[in-house]
Amino acid sequence: MNSNPGFLTFFRLFSAVACVSAPSLALASEGASALPSWLKEHVGEGAGQIAPKVLERARALYLEKVAEGKVRNGCYFAMDATRPNDLTDGVSGGRFYTICDAERSFRSISAGHGGGRNLPGVVNFSNGRECAKNFGNALDSNLTAGGAYLTSEIKTSFKGYYRSSAKQESLLTRSFVQFDGIGETANARQRAIGGHAAALVSGICMLKKPESPYANHDGYIPLGKLVNYAGGRSDGCTSWSPEETPQVLSMVKDNPTTLYIYPESRDISAVTNAVVSGQSPESDGLYWNASCLKEIGSPTFWPREKLEPIIVRYKQDHPAPPPRPVPICEGPSN
Repeated sequence: MNSNPGFLTFFRLFSAVACVSAPSLALASEGASALPSWLKEHVGEGAGQIAPKVLERARALYLEKVAEGKVRNGCYFAMDATRPNDLTDGVSGGRFYTICDAERSFRSISAGHGGGRNLPGVVNFSNGRECAKNFGNALDSNLTAGGAYLTSEIKTSFKGYYRSSAKQESLLTRSFVQFDGIGETANARQRAIGGHAAALVSGICMLKKPESPYANHDGYIPLGKLVNYAGGRSDGCTSWSPEETPQVLSMVKDNPTTLYIYPESRDISAVTNAVVSGQSPESDGLYWNASCLKEIGSPTFWPREKLEPIIVRYKQDHPAPPPRPVPICEGPSN
C-alpha cells in the first residue's frame, strides 16, 4: 500500500508559508546604500551572517528590478558560494539567504554548490564537498555560475518510489523553480539551472505495482532508496535541504523575485590575481571566505566559450554506452 509520511510534506509546495506583501515604491527609491537598521545586525562573515559585498549586490539587484516593475515580491534571495558548505551535526551556518524587508526577516539556510566534472585525461574542473574552487557557465559543466537571476515558474515532477517501511512504498515528487539569468548567467534556462530540494531516489529497480498512476505500460514503478544530500553538491543548481525547501518555494510561487549568487567571474579573476601576486584579497578590498580560500588556494572561472568545446569533444570521443534495462526488484511485491 502507499503511504504519505511526514517526510513527504517537505516537498509539498502548498504547505509552506505564503509570501509577504510587495515592497513600496519608497523602498525602491531608497537606493542600495540605504541599509535598514534591522538588517545591519545580520551583516558580517560569522555563522548565519551575510558578507557585506554579497548583500550590497543582492540588494542593488532587487531594488533595480523593483524600480523596473519586474519584481513586486517583498523578499529577495542571495547566495555566497565562497562559504563552506559544511554540516556539523546536521546544522549549517548557511550560505543561502532570504531577506524580507516588509516583515524585517532574515534567514540563512544551507545550499549545495555545483560539483563540476572530471574529464579523465582531458581536464578536471570538479569541486569538493565543502568548498567550491571551480565556477562557470558552460553547458553540461555542472558548475555554479555567479551573478544575477530572476526566479520563474515552478514545476513538480515524479522522481520514484522508496521504501518507507518493510511493507510500504512512498513516492517522491520534487518541485523545481526555474532561474532566468541576466548577463553572464543568461543561459541558465538552457542549462536547466534552478532551485530544488536536495533529495533523490537512487539504486532503482522496477516493482510490479499496476495500481499506481505512475506505473509504466507493463505495470511497473521505479523503486529505490531515498537520498537526502543536503550539504552535498549539485549539477549546478541551488539545492536546499528538504525541510527548508517548501518555504523557499512558497515565497516565489506566482511572485518572482531576484537571486544574486556571489562570486561573479570578475570577482574570481580579481581574487586569483591577488593570490598569484602574493597579496591578500582583503587588503585589496576583495572578498572571499577565508577558510575556503585557504583550502582551495585560488578559484577558477571557466567561461563557456572555453569549456563548452572541450566538453562537446569529450562526449564525442567518449559516447555513452547504450542504456541497460532497469532490473526487476527481487522479492515479492506488495
